[in-house]
Amino acid sequence: MSNIKKFRIKSFKDKSAILKLEKLSLKYGRKIILDNMNLQLNSGQILGLLGPNGVGKTTIFNLIMGLVLPDFGSIIINSEKINKYPIYQRTLKFKIGFVPQYGGFFHDLTVYENLKAIAEITIQNLSYREEKINSLISKFELDPIRDIKADILSGGQKKKLVIALSLISDPKILLLDEPFAALDIMTIKTLQKIIVELQSDNNISVILCDHQARDLLACVDTAAIIHNGKVVAQGTPSNLIQNIDAKNAYFGESFKIS
Repeated sequence: MSNIKKFRIKSFKDKSAILKLEKLSLKYGRKIILDNMNLQLNSGQILGLLGPNGVGKTTIFNLIMGLVLPDFGSIIINSEKINKYPIYQRTLKFKIGFVPQYGGFFHDLTVYENLKAIAEITIQNLSYREEKINSLISKFELDPIRDIKADILSGGQKKKLVIALSLISDPKILLLDEPFAALDIMTIKTLQKIIVELQSDNNISVILCDHQARDLLACVDTAAIIHNGKVVAQGTPSNLIQNIDAKNAYFGESFKIS
């Protein structure tokens, strides 16, 4: 089996926890989504979540953001339990950014107007606001499309815009839900590079989930397999694909990284 090609610029070393999910449980009716689940994101880490459809990967993001409340368990950021904090405080006080799989932008506004709309809410200083907008346009190479309405952008351009929007509030934790879905190979490689640079250049801790296991494993420090409401295996990509529990729950015996 060949080695996984890594995009990592520098390896993850800081093992202090920035986010902990402790004994999280959630049911929808009689269906158990999460069952006493534990998960930890370390400072400066890129963590991937993998698992079959319906295991609760997106639900984990919704719990962290406060869109859904757990039946039991704790969500802890920098040693503080945040279960009772509303969505806006999780964004502003605890510096959590969220990039949903679908939407996340104003369809009838241009790229620049989208960024300005969010910046006007979060940045009071006018000169810094404009500086922040222009720096994000430059970073994500959006200048050629800054005056184009978001609704007619390509899938990759929309994803870049939503990530840029999530960075306006300078998050310390960024959640990416299915970032590679329905994108071509070159756009995926561009997004992988962007994700790595969020950690290496901005020291943002990242959690992403995606159905494209190979694409996800190429840009994370560690990944966790979710099955039956629990983390059944976790480790570096090269170790995880050889883990018997990961094979049984998700990969199967024939999975390889080319």
